[in-house]
Amino acid sequence: MPEADLSIPTRNDAVRRAARLSVAPMMDWTDRYCRGFHRVLSRRALLYTEMVTAPAIIHGPRDRLLRKDAAEAPVALQIGGSDPAELARATALAAPFGYGEINLNVGCPSDRVQSGCFGAVLMKTPALVADCVRAMIAESPVEVTVKCRIGVDDQDPATVLPDFLSRMRDAGVSRITIHARMAWLDGLSPKDNREIPPLDYPLVHRMKAQFPDLHLSINGGLQPGMAAGQLVQMDGVMFGRAAYHQPWDVLGAADRLWGETPPCATPIDAASATRPLIARWLDEGARIHQITRHMLGLFHGRPGARLWRRTLSEGAHKAHSPAEGLALYDAALDQVRDAMESA
Repeated sequence: MPEADLSIPTRNDAVRRAARLSVAPMMDWTDRYCRGFHRVLSRRALLYTEMVTAPAIIHGPRDRLLRKDAAEAPVALQIGGSDPAELARATALAAPFGYGEINLNVGCPSDRVQSGCFGAVLMKTPALVADCVRAMIAESPVEVTVKCRIGVDDQDPATVLPDFLSRMRDAGVSRITIHARMAWLDGLSPKDNREIPPLDYPLVHRMKAQFPDLHLSINGGLQPGMAAGQLVQMDGVMFGRAAYHQPWDVLGAADRLWGETPPCATPIDAASATRPLIARWLDEGARIHQITRHMLGLFHGRPGARLWRRTLSEGAHKAHSPAEGLALYDAALDQVRDAMESA
C-alpha cells in the first residue's frame, strides 16, 4: 500500500518499527539518490533526509528540497531550527510531502549550524527545545522525534542527558536517537567531533534503563555487525558513515532483524536491482556521478572493489548522456563480475 494511503496511526507504528535500524541524516550524503539505493538493499530500514533548515522550507525552493520518491518509504525528514513558530510553520508545510516522521536536529556541531543557533548547541537550552517540539507536534500529522548528543562542551552528560530526555518526554516526544558522544563546539571541526570525543555507550544504555517508556536509538561509531548486540539493550540502532561507506555490510542483511529475507542476495544482485532506478533518474535529468557517488562502497572489501570505485569515479564526469551513464555503470559492474570470477 502506498505511504500516502496509510492512516496516521498505522504510519506512525510502521515508522517506529522501522527505527529498529536506521541510516542517519547526513548533510551532502543522504539525498534522494542515496536513499533510493539504500532502499534497494533494505525494505525495512528507516531512512532519513539530509537536514533541511526551517527557513529553507518556508522561504526556499520547497518542492526541490522536500522531493522524495514514494518507494523510499519509510523515510523521515530532519529539520534544523530553534524558533518554535518557524519550526511549526516548516512542519506544516512539509506535511503534504508524506514523510513518515519529522525529526528535530539537536546534534549537528557544524559551524554553520551553530551560527544559526541550532543543532548541538541546543543541548544548552533544553527548555527552548521543549517549546520547539511542542510547536512541531501541534502541526504534524506524524510523530515528531529528536536526535541529540549526550552533551556539549563542559556539560556533565550524566546530569544533562537524563534532564534533557525528561523534558522531551514531558513535551510529548517519545522517540529519541542519542549520538553517544559529547560535541565540543569550541575548537573541533565537525569531522573531529565525529571522531575525537570518546563514545559513551554505557551512558546511553543506562538512559534506556532509566526511561523504559521512551523509544531510544543509539548512534555514533557503530560498525557492521554491531546491530544485534546493541539491540539487546536499545530499541534501535542508527548507522551513519558505516552505512554510507559500507552499505552492503550494514544494510545487505538488515531485514533479518525483522525476521524477513533481504531483497538482494549479493552485492552484484543489489547493483543489478539498482540499474532500473539509475536509468529512470538519468532520464529525469540526473547525472551519473550524482547517483554513483553514493554507491562507491558497495563492494567494500570484495574482489573488484577498487575497479568499481575507479571506473565510476574517473568516468562519471565524462558521461554526458543517459546512455553514456548507463554504459559506464554496466562496464564497472562487468569488471566486478570478472574480478569475482577470477578470485
